[in-house]
Amino acid sequence: MLPEQRPFAVLTALALLAVIIFLVRRRKLREEYALLWLIVGGAVLVLSLWYGLLQWLTALIGAVDPTSTLFIFSLLFLLVMSLHFSIINSRLKDQIKDLTQEIGLLRYEISKREGEDRERDGK
Repeated sequence: MLPEQRPFAVLTALALLAVIIFLVRRRKLREEYALLWLIVGGAVLVLSLWYGLLQWLTALIGAVDPTSTLFIFSLLFLLVMSLHFSIINSRLKDQIKDLTQEIGLLRYEISKREGEDRERDGK
């Protein structure tokens, strides 16, 4: 990382952390996701400030350039997040299907009882 890039990376990480805190305070982001995003923001801040760690990670994974390491970890993070949201989406879809079926059965029971009441009142 060039010396000119470090202040930008630090400011970006601090901005990310500030946005996360703002979204949690406004109740736009749930705490369960905020923790994950705070960890990511903290990791970006640490890697921005501690360039030696980024170089060590680059050597560890066999990447050529530290920016490649950041890109790889970013892609892995997005892949994990996509998988996580797909699991949540599937679970919600099943819950919606179950609730829709239950509403249908309840409406059937209500109309059936209303029909019985009309028959009883009409006799």
